[in-house]
Amino acid sequence: MFNFIKDKLSKIYSQMSSKLNGIFSKDSIDQNVLLELENLLISSDMGIKTVKKVIEELKSSFLKGEIKKGEDLKKSLEKILINLIKEKNINFQENKIFLLVGINGSGKTTFIGKLSHKLQKAGKKVLLVAGDTFRAAAVDQLEQWAKKSNVEIEKGEPNQDPASVIFDGCSRFKNENFDYLIIDTAGRLQTKINLMKELEKIKKVVSRQLPDYKICTLLTIDAMLGQNSFEQAKIFNESTNLDAIVLTKMDSTAKGGIVIAINQELNLPVSFVSFGEEIDKLKEFNAHEYVEQLLS
Repeated sequence: MFNFIKDKLSKIYSQMSSKLNGIFSKDSIDQNVLLELENLLISSDMGIKTVKKVIEELKSSFLKGEIKKGEDLKKSLEKILINLIKEKNINFQENKIFLLVGINGSGKTTFIGKLSHKLQKAGKKVLLVAGDTFRAAAVDQLEQWAKKSNVEIEKGEPNQDPASVIFDGCSRFKNENFDYLIIDTAGRLQTKINLMKELEKIKKVVSRQLPDYKICTLLTIDAMLGQNSFEQAKIFNESTNLDAIVLTKMDSTAKGGIVIAINQELNLPVSFVSFGEEIDKLKEFNAHEYVEQLLS
């Protein structure tokens, strides 16, 4: 099902890129061109509120005579979008505990593997905690990433209360002098209330066990799922205090503007971009690069 959706989206974004290039290559700009651009940006899942804000700024520049041709329009649009997007570089001196949330299939476990590899390569001692105890595949997948990353993992029994596994992980983190603790959580709970209660319980356990540490909560978002990703972000944002977004599966076809809608309407910054399956395909989010790819 997800492959079908992604195939459809990649075609849509390919068509959108072609139309954008057509606009940016125009020798002259008028109000109709701005309307065409507005419709294209809305179709990129950037969010109606955000698009309206962007178009108003472009119209203002156009009326001042600052935008005369397609090249001017592209430069102005890039500048506006870069200024809109909020970045958040994680301070690894202050943040030692990471709680990962996100639906199944959003690239959460893969990101955990990549982050643990990044820290392990820097000479840090890392412990992963398999908090998604209700899905055997999730534990197995995390264990595989732990082996690839050459880091330790704490796991419980199938269907064990996640909070108890996390309790054991916190104890081990303290007793064995680990540098970083990265916690995986269940990606599918039946209702928002269940999700909220589970995350509250997990955070209470960590806070009681490790009161001197701040919990950095990161939400993984699949770059290709458009409006569905916005709805997911909204639910998780209402259920727990999120620190930032991790944009996953950011390959050459993932050009959706949904991250800007999440960024603006939910006030959530972006910290990392995860792309490809290789363990080192992880980098800090850069608004300039993202906008360049979005409009390329």
